[in-house]
Amino acid sequence: MTRFDSFVVLAEMRTGSNLLETTLNQFDGVTCHGELFNPVFINKPGTDAYLGVTFAMREGDPFALLAAIRAPGGMTGFRLFHDHDPRIRDHVLTDPACAKIILTRNPLDSYVSRKIAAGTGQWKLHNVSKLKTAQAMFDADEFEAHLSILQSAQLQIQHVLQTTGQSAFYIGYDDLNDTRVLNGLAAWLGVKGRIDAPSRMLKKQNPEPIEAKLVNPQALAPGLARLDRFDLGRTPNFEPRRAPMLGACHAGAQTPLLFLPLRGAPEGEVLHWMAALDGGAASDLRRDFTAASLRDWKRANPGFRAFTVLRHPLRRAWWAFNRRVLTGDAKPVVEHLVRLYGVSFPDDPQHLSPDEKRAAFLAYLRFVRASLSGQTGLQPWPFWASQAALLDGFGQIAPPDLILREAELATDLPRLAAQMGHPAPPSWQNADDIAPPVDPEIEAAAQEAYWRDYDQFGFDALSKEASSGLRS
Repeated sequence: MTRFDSFVVLAEMRTGSNLLETTLNQFDGVTCHGELFNPVFINKPGTDAYLGVTFAMREGDPFALLAAIRAPGGMTGFRLFHDHDPRIRDHVLTDPACAKIILTRNPLDSYVSRKIAAGTGQWKLHNVSKLKTAQAMFDADEFEAHLSILQSAQLQIQHVLQTTGQSAFYIGYDDLNDTRVLNGLAAWLGVKGRIDAPSRMLKKQNPEPIEAKLVNPQALAPGLARLDRFDLGRTPNFEPRRAPMLGACHAGAQTPLLFLPLRGAPEGEVLHWMAALDGGAASDLRRDFTAASLRDWKRANPGFRAFTVLRHPLRRAWWAFNRRVLTGDAKPVVEHLVRLYGVSFPDDPQHLSPDEKRAAFLAYLRFVRASLSGQTGLQPWPFWASQAALLDGFGQIAPPDLILREAELATDLPRLAAQMGHPAPPSWQNADDIAPPVDPEIEAAAQEAYWRDYDQFGFDALSKEASSGLRS
């Protein structure tokens, strides 16, 4: 006997319920029927009849529509908000055979997202090239009322579940891109099917930091001062979590150094330097680690040091664009740039004029921003993923002792070598010159694409680092 025979998604506007619905409908045997009991429409905007039940019939007897969606069998459900039909809300909340999926989102994000959607008229996004953007006006009193409604609805749900001895499956907005969480939801529902990836039909809208979405960001801090007890002002992160790239790690032939390379940052030059410490070649370094073999290596090398090297995000993006995109190694990226951003590539990219190359690179930065924000169907590859995400992946098994920066390797690597017993290490050989075009538009696009790296590691604009005397 199955645990549940139906489900309800308890959510609110702009919490990601459309995306969750499209993903749920990818599971075999699962059907989510939209907002069946919205006071203005049935199922979706503009619809006034569904499965033979008219709007008037539903208002007279909402349980007839509930019976209609459950009649075919299978795991069926719908989305229900706090202001939908209270008769149905009371019924499903007290029905233990109806699974409760509770979808939540940072209330400040949902508030701003709702205001932007109301301003642009765009409530769903299927194609990132058709994205409409706008800024919202933050109103502290309005937000406090919004928050009060959400908290009241959540407390009601919690109270009913507690008094009836039920549990629910809680899923956050940021988890809607996590296949493991979504498959866990299916297992909890008792559904046998699994998916390989969440739905890509809908794209996330307005993924920028909250301040960038407001006309009056200066009003945010005082407006939240008495309310922000739960980090409401955080920036949501939609970049998929990454597994540690253990196969990319290299250990010294003799010196117990472990290098955790970040794709697109200095790698080959570091490997040559590590090998030279022991008088060998890069091919002599230990590689192809698994979780078990890395654990064995650590135990066999007490006192080891693990390190990684960061590259300025704009330099890294320029390296990736030249070495992976223009070379044809990343054809899906080229296809996205052509289809969504109108970039035209000649048969030989070397024939691009400087202006054409700059325009294509700017489009690439905008593609990266969309990809890392979950707005494209193409999952981020390591060479354009944020360095913060790659480091998070390594941190699951092999967190680095040292995070070095490309601009300071000439000083930091000899210091590291001396700590490992090499007072006269080989000199550091700089990478090939990486000189991206630097102007305000390019700098801004890089910061929007890689805001996590700029925020987490304190990178400044490349032009400012160069003028301050830092090598770039």
